[in-house]
Amino acid sequence: MTDAVQKRSRINWANLTTIVSAAILIGVEVIGIGIATGWALAALFGLGKIFEAILMGGFALAAGVFTWSFVKNAAKIEPIVER
Repeated sequence: MTDAVQKRSRINWANLTTIVSAAILIGVEVIGIGIATGWALAALFGLGKIFEAILMGGFALAAGVFTWSFVKNAAKIEPIVER
């Protein structure tokens, strides 16, 4: 067998810990901001509780997409698996 086939992948625990920690920190902050934005806009424009919940959910979903995008890009810069 060649060297490429015999080589096993190893997890880089330092990079994994960094990415997970940053994802938790950034994710909680961004999702909290999204929920607060939905609440504030609904209160500002005098929308009902249903529209408030819709706005809060929409902004929280957008924040979740942003967090997922951050994690994907961070894994490209700091690879989790070393080959």
